[in-house]
Amino acid sequence: MLVPGIVKKNNIQTVVANAENAAGGSGITPAIANELFESGIHIITSGDHIWKRKEIVDTLEKERNLLRPLNYPKGAPGSGSTIIELRGGIKLCVINLIGRVFMQPVECPFRACREEIDKVSRYTHNIFVDVHAEATSEKIALGWYLDGMATAVMGTHTHVQTADEKVLPEGTAYITDVGMTGPFDSVIGRKKEQILTRFITQMPARFQMAEDDIWLNGAVIDFDESSGKAKRIARIQERYM
Repeated sequence: MLVPGIVKKNNIQTVVANAENAAGGSGITPAIANELFESGIHIITSGDHIWKRKEIVDTLEKERNLLRPLNYPKGAPGSGSTIIELRGGIKLCVINLIGRVFMQPVECPFRACREEIDKVSRYTHNIFVDVHAEATSEKIALGWYLDGMATAVMGTHTHVQTADEKVLPEGTAYITDVGMTGPFDSVIGRKKEQILTRFITQMPARFQMAEDDIWLNGAVIDFDESSGKAKRIARIQERYM
């Protein structure tokens, strides 16, 4: 596993991972969630594929550190945010959002996140937001909207790590997509031969997970624990040997 080495090297206190595709490329199971927690991940976020495995629904209700997007309509199982305690009693909140552009017509992520931040800011100013969205413009807009309200706004869903990491003027760390952890000898994780056949012939095909050239992509955020302002964001790319 790459996570323990990265944690030690960067003196990381909390590891957040989006794992909505952990079960063979789509969804997550209770067993996989437990394996990820045991590997050193503290909070698991997700996205539109969280409902692919029916067996995860009960776990979403019981496990407070396994999140589904906050802005699903009321009545959806599970929670869209959680607060954990770091060393020294410092609290950290993680909020999971899903976008609407080119995706499902869910509740407004801007309003839902603002309302949640208003609630949790009574307990902590250290707030990390996973924006699971298709459109680059929607992620960037959310970054600017939450600048000064969130410690970090991290994009997920499109699998390809972007090179636009920055700390915005009011102290929010931002990146459009933290990238994929998985096989890079692929088309965003799937066997490239099958994807190419689909593009060339437009015939339906069953896509399988690729297996070679495994990389972990992510980002490290340094922030002031008293103010919740980010000081630095750095991209990570580590190859599994």
